[in-house]
Amino acid sequence: MSGNTFGTIFKITTFGESHGKALGAIIDGCPPNIELDEAIIQKELDRRKPGQSKFVTQRKEGDVVEILSGTFEGLTTGTPIGLVIRNEDQKSKDYDNIKDKFRPGHADITYQDKYGIRDYRGGGRASARETAMRVAGGAIAKKVINELGIKVRGGVVQIADVIASETDFSADNSFNFLDSSKIKSLEQLFLELNKAQDSVGAKILINITGMPSGIGSPVFSKLDGELARALMSVNAVKAVEIGSGCNVVNMRGSENRDKISKSGFESNNSGGILGGISNGDDINVYASLKPTSSISQKTTTLDTNKEEVELQVKGRHDPCVGLRATPILEAMASMCILDQILLDRGQCFNVQRNFKD
Repeated sequence: MSGNTFGTIFKITTFGESHGKALGAIIDGCPPNIELDEAIIQKELDRRKPGQSKFVTQRKEGDVVEILSGTFEGLTTGTPIGLVIRNEDQKSKDYDNIKDKFRPGHADITYQDKYGIRDYRGGGRASARETAMRVAGGAIAKKVINELGIKVRGGVVQIADVIASETDFSADNSFNFLDSSKIKSLEQLFLELNKAQDSVGAKILINITGMPSGIGSPVFSKLDGELARALMSVNAVKAVEIGSGCNVVNMRGSENRDKISKSGFESNNSGGILGGISNGDDINVYASLKPTSSISQKTTTLDTNKEEVELQVKGRHDPCVGLRATPILEAMASMCILDQILLDRGQCFNVQRNFKD
């Protein structure tokens, strides 16, 4: 099955299914002599794992990671890093009644058409459970770029019509929302969603600080294009915006261009990237995620015989997948940034980069 590897120098290849025995990953291209143990990776995985609040799926997974290779005496060796997470709380019987039906909004019908076979239990390979290994790989990338003074952080800035008025990355709440003043509105929204047996989408901001100017490439490998590709590979992401994003259609050129002075850029509509290359300012990337497709409202669909049938999805599902998506998107952004830095080092080794380490 193609399409399971991300990256050019710093590479991650993931394997495993939602209801299989385990999830795993091979990380290749990690620099040597980086401090790494399970606790460093586990810290990021704990941010993503299910069952942490009443507003997310109640599947109980410890998501305990084990490092199989690639480290010695607490340091990376430069050889492939093998990672595994055992699945513990599968309830495959929840899917018995829909194994011959295609769930609207899911990859059931496209997987069947492409491969002629599919794992119907929780979506199999198409399940968001696969992203646990991305978070594990991202934890390693974060460790490397943090030592260069680069920090990747994120949070939810919009759920339905509830929009953050500020972006406080220290905000601590069940919605991972960056504006704590909107929590009561969100709690009311989720009560209404539960009553209606429905779901909702979300927008997440990924903010990257400490990036030196000069990382990225023109034309086909633009930094913003690579970040967009990384984030678009995450389940449920349907749109990515850089800087002012779609709002640029309402702006004049005199307003959109970021004036440059001796103190730096006076605005950041470009999102920290010009001509596909970082300009040293904060990189701001927004990802919009669709509403969860698995809701308990009855609907109609097709079965494997392409006959119309009634469908009601049961099981444990997030009413808003965006609530747990922040660490996943941070992970993809971190791996993308590290890969781009390593690529830059390969070509422009004789050009000085002003890292803030």
